[in-house]
Amino acid sequence: MITRSVKVTEESARGKRGRAMNPRAKAESNARHGLGSLPASDDPAAVTAVRQGGSQTLARGLSALMAVVESADGMTVQDIAKLLDVHRSIAYRVVQTLVEFDLVTQSPDKVYRPGARLAALSESYLPTLRAIAIPAMRELAERVGCTVSLFVAEGDSAVSIAMAEPTTATHHIRFRSGMRTPLDRGAAGYALLAQSPFRDGEPSQVTKARVDGYATSHGEVEEGAHAVAAGFSVPNVRACLNVMTYVEEQAKQAVTEVRDCAALIGERLAAGDLR
Repeated sequence: MITRSVKVTEESARGKRGRAMNPRAKAESNARHGLGSLPASDDPAAVTAVRQGGSQTLARGLSALMAVVESADGMTVQDIAKLLDVHRSIAYRVVQTLVEFDLVTQSPDKVYRPGARLAALSESYLPTLRAIAIPAMRELAERVGCTVSLFVAEGDSAVSIAMAEPTTATHHIRFRSGMRTPLDRGAAGYALLAQSPFRDGEPSQVTKARVDGYATSHGEVEEGAHAVAAGFSVPNVRACLNVMTYVEEQAKQAVTEVRDCAALIGERLAAGDLR
């Protein structure tokens, strides 16, 4: 059986398909997040924005690392130079530093791909939460036939930190770990916000999620997709499970399963049960 997955990108989640940032806005975004291509050195406003946000060298390294991680087929030095808008020699020095730290590996065909140390780094992020949640997520993914993502709140974003995909479904939507979506958009964001006390002006979906114990959305993160999310208690962290599908009936049928699985994870976290 051939499985076709549909990958949700950060750009689609933020509703920015086909919209290009101006140089200054792009630079300011890079400075805040260390992501995306960097401005050319002959753009004073853009360079100033990057320097105000931190080290340009560090930002270049992080941008290159993120690009390699997100690339399906790896990247060459030329690809990285184009991304960073720098000379090949600068791109080479940047990526070789990543190689030295085992964050990136170079294959014989001169293509750079993610390195083994990334796995260790990802596992060190909220390790107890991941250890308890992932087995339950895998079981849930098989039962509902949809991809299950684990989200946590970070600033004004919902961040995916783990994912479980069904092995039997022919079609499913895929979330990339590390992907960010706005907290005020989509089921995952609503479920995370619902774990905080009521605030004047909060989205009505958040208020409803606080009462119902789960949140739903349609087309807010991925066009045409239905999502169901339920939060659970983690010390000092707001977390939730999120299921997304293009089939409305499938989403409706998953509500109870998602809510029960989230509650189970919360109970196991409270008990320190690593089954």
